[in-house]
Amino acid sequence: MGERFADTAAAFEKEADVTKSSDGKHAGLLEKKWTSVIRLQRKVMELETKVVQLEENSRLGGVLSRRDVLGARQRTEFLPRSPAKFSLTGHRSPITCVAFHPVFSVLVSGSEDATIKVWDFETGEYERTLKGHTNPVQALAFNGSGALLASTSTDLSIKLWDFSSDGDYECLRTLRGHDHNVCGVVFGPDREGGVASDRLFSCSRDNTIKVWELSTGYCVSTLNAGHSDWVRDVAVSDDGLYLASCGNDRSILFWDLQHMRVLQSIREHEHVVESVMFAKTGIQEQFIERTHAKKLTTAGTFTPANGNGLPESNSHDIASSSAGEPTGAVAIAAPAVRRVKFLLSGSRDRTVRLWEAFSGMQLMLFASHENWVREVRFHPSGKYALSAGEDKTIRVFDIETGRCVRTLDEAHNHFVTCLDVHPSLPLIISGGIDKIINVWECV
Repeated sequence: MGERFADTAAAFEKEADVTKSSDGKHAGLLEKKWTSVIRLQRKVMELETKVVQLEENSRLGGVLSRRDVLGARQRTEFLPRSPAKFSLTGHRSPITCVAFHPVFSVLVSGSEDATIKVWDFETGEYERTLKGHTNPVQALAFNGSGALLASTSTDLSIKLWDFSSDGDYECLRTLRGHDHNVCGVVFGPDREGGVASDRLFSCSRDNTIKVWELSTGYCVSTLNAGHSDWVRDVAVSDDGLYLASCGNDRSILFWDLQHMRVLQSIREHEHVVESVMFAKTGIQEQFIERTHAKKLTTAGTFTPANGNGLPESNSHDIASSSAGEPTGAVAIAAPAVRRVKFLLSGSRDRTVRLWEAFSGMQLMLFASHENWVREVRFHPSGKYALSAGEDKTIRVFDIETGRCVRTLDEAHNHFVTCLDVHPSLPLIISGGIDKIINVWECV
């Protein structure tokens, strides 16, 4: 009987021209997809239960237990703690970049070994290696939905990878046009209704920033009139109207993307600026609200855009308590603010700085690192700034007070090169020269 079934199956394969796959390319893929679906369903159920509990509390007069209050505080003010939850190994050379997927429970890492690796951050398990670059990978970024991953390399290319729910991590397109190492990359924000942006922004050691059209793979614009040296990092505001860039010329440039021109040039750092990031709109609103009628002490100096300490066109946005003085305080009044964009930067001068981009004004200087700062991130709550440095530490700064409130000493066995913060879960990841990716829980 068994032989008859085997013969029937063989005849069917021959008639249908079906051949057995022997490369194992898709082995285990379905199981991994279903595992991710189950995790997401479990998370949805937990959140739905919490919503029901909060609605019931509200109906009964809004009384929350101490446990509820502490739980809410932890979700909004969580900070990383030692030791690391997982230490992921597998790369053969130093880690250069890391990024969380915005939806699935995976993270990606890039390395000088020219590969990108995919990991499950809930289990610490290795999933896949993406090969395609021929030289060190320099930067990684997901688009808003997580369907696309962009990677850059010293091989002068940008690659787009398929991370959609039914995708298989394949390279969809390779973008070429830069004349030197491609060091930073970021997608434009999703448009209204969740429509994915068709724009990608990259920066390079060729001193330029390029704007790419994803649907065609063409470079539609090159910004080459700003930086005079290697452009290290690039960021886009979540309204899609502005871009920030930084580099070896020690400057941070604030660009108007509608007119492709520089609105503000900030030149207060004393060494190469490695990293720059915009505060998201939600963070910005919280920041302004918390600092309403308060003064933010500036620990450093600033160069006014004009003689009176503020750019003429935006002088109504932010009021200086002592305009033009090298040190002092800046007062932000929430009702009067019309146009503000907050930027965070990290530099080889060992400092992390907070800026208001339109005015170019330094709002806060954090100077606790003992070596180069390699990457900076805003905490999802907007209350903290996080940084990774070559002093082997990850540091957390209170934006309102300027104090370093948490230090992960010996976060890696060598320089910490990169950092990312999960947008909704209490997790951060870091990579180092020691070839390790650490996953940190936050409490």
